[in-house]
Amino acid sequence: MTLQHIGGALAIGMAGLGATIGLGMIGKARLESLGRNPDGAKNYFVPAILALALTEAVAIYGFVIAFSILSK
Repeated sequence: MTLQHIGGALAIGMAGLGATIGLGMIGKARLESLGRNPDGAKNYFVPAILALALTEAVAIYGFVIAFSILSK
């Protein structure tokens, strides 16, 4: 195993961990806001989906970086 393999594994692992924690925090905040104000569900939907998509992009960036490290 070379340092490139370790670097690629760390890139995808850390990005996946960060995205997972972020998605969990966003989901928790969304459910708490719905519990406090159920009538505002329509107002919270689009910002929540955008936040989830941007957080998921972090994992994709880590995937791209891991492949760029391994292709050298």
